[in-house]
Amino acid sequence: MISSAFKVKVNGQEEISLQEDQIGDMNNIKITDGTYHILQEKKSYFAKISQKDFNNRSYEIRIGSNTYHVNIETELDELIQSMGYRLGSEQATDTIKAPMPGIILDVRIKQGDSVKKGDTLLILEAMKMENAILSPKDGVVKQILSKTGETVDKNKLLIELE
Repeated sequence: MISSAFKVKVNGQEEISLQEDQIGDMNNIKITDGTYHILQEKKSYFAKISQKDFNNRSYEIRIGSNTYHVNIETELDELIQSMGYRLGSEQATDTIKAPMPGIILDVRIKQGDSVKKGDTLLILEAMKMENAILSPKDGVVKQILSKTGETVDKNKLLIELE
């Protein structure tokens, strides 16, 4: 299970690790949409979120005359990146490769099947977790290059689509 931990990178350099309960303990009050009053170590600050890219968890925050570029990453983001994927990236590939080494638990399609983007093609067990490998696009299964019970290495070609 993924815990609720966050890595916060400020100006691309300083990295801070926070647990979800620490965030709840922060003393801040929302004044308006995007403007906050923060009390930290008996000092008062006004912070304004001047730019935000929610999908990429990227923010520009002004505190006084200073501007900070803040990126937030969760443990799930790290896991997705370690599998060779990017959050929010659009895939339009005809090949599905193993994102990590593991064992094929279940192949849910057969050659010639029509699939829609997001359909589960197979289940890969890796690091004691079951991972559904989804279709990156609408298409037809051209070839299946793996079978149930097979051990696969990272980047092994599993399925080809048309």
